[in-house]
Amino acid sequence: MVGSLNKLMGFCTIFLLATSTHLRAEQQFIDVVESVTKSTVAIALDAPYKHASPRVLGTGFIVDDGSYAITNYHVVSEPLDPKYVENYVVLSGEGTVVKKVKAEIIKIDLKHDLALLKLDSILPPLKLSTERMQRPGTDIAFTGFPIGAVLGIYPSTHRGYISAITPDVIPAMNSQQLNLKMMQRLDSVSLIYQLDAIAYPGNSGSPMYDPKSGEVVGVINKVLVKDTKESALSSPTGISYAIPVKYVHKLISDATN
Repeated sequence: MVGSLNKLMGFCTIFLLATSTHLRAEQQFIDVVESVTKSTVAIALDAPYKHASPRVLGTGFIVDDGSYAITNYHVVSEPLDPKYVENYVVLSGEGTVVKKVKAEIIKIDLKHDLALLKLDSILPPLKLSTERMQRPGTDIAFTGFPIGAVLGIYPSTHRGYISAITPDVIPAMNSQQLNLKMMQRLDSVSLIYQLDAIAYPGNSGSPMYDPKSGEVVGVINKVLVKDTKESALSSPTGISYAIPVKYVHKLISDATN
């Protein structure tokens, strides 16, 4: 009888410890998301003569001393119209109460689809991880603005894991779609992260980070689309891609040194 009671108490202790550990881990992630969200911004085109409010193009995040932001180059590749007063801006905040900060493109990395923006104001920066590549199976999270700002600025967070380290070529649905031009890209291709995580077009430029520490390990830059661009919203594939943070380190270094 005493032995059975001791076993029961042992099982209860193990259960309580496991539950406590799980709750601490969940609270830790909640705190990390809250911190990362403060440094995640919407990248927008501010054109008062064309739009009543800035038009959100994608996501970015604050780096270095707080006066710079990183996003994808394709997010800010639209030329500014010299006939109108147009500027790229970052929007920081939540809902309809946001801070608008003018941003200037000072350095781009076309090959890795990255752009560095200089800001007119200081915002809280994120910490970048080391340049070491993460291994497949590593848990990740990313925060951004997947559907833009139809109802205001409301950042959302998704979780997943790194499923592979793969060459940065246009993903083909099957081998018949691989053509000579795609194969030639393999000669000078970079390795990027393939993710098992659902991202959307508005997530371009989102910080991908360690769920435990909040350190940035990559930048979301594209999703695998089955049919049309619209299908990326209605029926996402769950396969996304991210640029390793080592290229962010290099872009910042090249621009500030």
